[in-house]
Amino acid sequence: MAYETLLVESSEHVATITLNRPDKRNSINTQMIADFADCTRRGRENPRPRCNPHGAGKAFCAGMDLALLQAIATQSPSEKSGRFAPHGQNVRRILSFPKPMIAAVNGHALAGGCGIATHLRFHHRRPGSKVRLHQVKIGFLPAIVSVFLTRQIGEKRARDLLLTAGWWTAPKPKNRPRQRNRSPR
Repeated sequence: MAYETLLVESSEHVATITLNRPDKRNSINTQMIADFADCTRRGRENPRPRCNPHGAGKAFCAGMDLALLQAIATQSPSEKSGRFAPHGQNVRRILSFPKPMIAAVNGHALAGGCGIATHLRFHHRRPGSKVRLHQVKIGFLPAIVSVFLTRQIGEKRARDLLLTAGWWTAPKPKNRPRQRNRSPR
């Protein structure tokens, strides 16, 4: 199946989903929400044992698209609720997905991008990748993400990241000298 905002590749054992809006740092828009919903629905029917989402380009996901956030700011509460209902359904589909979903976090995973990674059963942060929940800087608490983040890294660390908008950085690989196998004397 071809999607506007996702690339999906399947092999015998793995389906790879690429968030494919690199010019927008893979930010989430309404089309991506719809594409991801269809993709996860189809994934339930697929016998592949696991699914690996990652981002095209230099970022995993920069969160919600700024144009979408600006449009939402002018809407009534009922309009906002209707707009985000599919997003909530995606979260439920991810949480109940019958196969392991492993996020390969490359580059930045900000706000909603961090949310995607924390909703999955596992996430692997590639060396040098950075995760940040910076919603507190605009007076917003990422309530749904905070539950899953707390489960994964503990209450104290999660509170620190949520309230300070701190960076959660994957360690860069260390250059270690090779060890020679020495036979016992």
